[in-house]
Amino acid sequence: MLTNAPLFANLPAENLERAKAFYQEKLGLKLLPQMMPGTASFQCGNGTRLEIYEREPTKADHTVATFEVDDVESTVRDLKSSGVVFEEYDFPDFKTENSIAALGGSKAAWFKDTEGNILCIHQ
Repeated sequence: MLTNAPLFANLPAENLERAKAFYQEKLGLKLLPQMMPGTASFQCGNGTRLEIYEREPTKADHTVATFEVDDVESTVRDLKSSGVVFEEYDFPDFKTENSIAALGGSKAAWFKDTEGNILCIHQ
């Protein structure tokens, strides 16, 4: 039923203006025209979209959205140069080295936005 339906991530933001600045300036996402008051939408790859909406603080201690990239190492390097701070993990199943975890045949790295949402880049 939903096989061909596009999927968009919706993330909470305590401070919408602060979050908008992060996604535009740090991640380089293009801000789309506002659809509803208290929200912001950003264009992502392949017609996908990230939406943020203003609300009271929430707590998510898990990955809420993942960006699929061709090269994790260069993406991490580029994001770090724009001021993004990556998480470092040391779990029994995996450990990050230079912010990147090798997971079988794939690689991933995690960072938080200004609102505490955990985002992942994956190759």
